[in-house]
Amino acid sequence: MSDSRYELRPIGWVESPLVDREAAPKQGGEGSPEAWLVFEPEVGEALRDLQPGTDVLVLTWLDRADRGVLRVHPRDDPANPEHGVFSTRSADRPNPIGLHRVGILAVEGRRIRVRDLEALDGTPVLDVKPVLDRALDR
Repeated sequence: MSDSRYELRPIGWVESPLVDREAAPKQGGEGSPEAWLVFEPEVGEALRDLQPGTDVLVLTWLDRADRGVLRVHPRDDPANPEHGVFSTRSADRPNPIGLHRVGILAVEGRRIRVRDLEALDGTPVLDVKPVLDRALDR
């Protein structure tokens, strides 16, 4: 592997009733409770145009993941044949970056209430990006 290093700084964190990885849904649309994204003061201006009713992509650092895992049984089901982690949505992977499409329910200052987020309470937030409409991207 390369010796290059990159520094990521969390810009916020997740506040969620999900605290147990084993009990958490595998994907956000599979019964995730509503959660809050709480942002650091220095990125407050970056939140100014986010609106309830829109979807965004949230990138997280899955801080409780096992970075040494390269193969998994999809959905943690031993009946499924093993796959390389890059062909799965497993949290366990060399760089455990989570990608979550969530719906914004409310914006209250530096706090954003979202639906469909399966990240655990305390998970660091790395970035938020808009979901682009493919018809407009052409």
